[in-house]
Amino acid sequence: MKARIFEVFTSIEGEGMLYGTKTLFVRLAGCPLSCFYCDTPEALPADSGTEYGIDEARALIDSVLQDHTYKVNFTGGEPLIQHEAVAELARHVKSRGVRTYLESACYDSARFGHVMGHMDILKVEFKTRDSEVAKDAAHYDRLVGEAAKCLRAATDAKKLAYVKVVVSSKTRGADFEELLGRVFDAARPESVSGFYIQPTSGVAEPRLEELLQLYDLAIKHHPEVRIVPQLHKLMGAI
Repeated sequence: MKARIFEVFTSIEGEGMLYGTKTLFVRLAGCPLSCFYCDTPEALPADSGTEYGIDEARALIDSVLQDHTYKVNFTGGEPLIQHEAVAELARHVKSRGVRTYLESACYDSARFGHVMGHMDILKVEFKTRDSEVAKDAAHYDRLVGEAAKCLRAATDAKKLAYVKVVVSSKTRGADFEELLGRVFDAARPESVSGFYIQPTSGVAEPRLEELLQLYDLAIKHHPEVRIVPQLHKLMGAI
């Protein structure tokens, strides 16, 4: 088994419900999606990064894992591209007594199911219609459907799972409300550990008024809504 890894590094988690925690990031190479606001485009090509044997990848993680690391974050790119390698590496991390965390757009529920049991924390990211993640409405609807299946599987398994949605100045309230309906048709609000709205940074940034409108829509569905920007960029911890 091989793992193509773009980079491995320790930093401060800057997104979602565990922002501020000391985290080892394992950034997998490759992503099939095309979000216009992607902040790691260099990791999107399937041939980016370096290919390692699975034992080499385990040793790489061990060599940079620091004391008091709160979690190891498997990110990308899109980590489900390499779901088998991610499962093996997560199993190894758990054997070291460190929490495992999956950061994924959850575009494939079967691949998600393969890695879910090896993860302590799951961030299920739902894409907005304006994200340019899909080439047409049918592909977008299928993508949201897969993410919904992943969220349902995680909450049925009683995993610590939360939802993140990146929004921009292009995000329409009606589309966001439709997305909220699909999220919470998939999982009961009480089974979802939080709902995080992340504004884009550096491109099509939403205004405060737009963020407040989206917050007001989301709070009708879930009691724990937060608007959290990419705090690591503000700290320079990238």
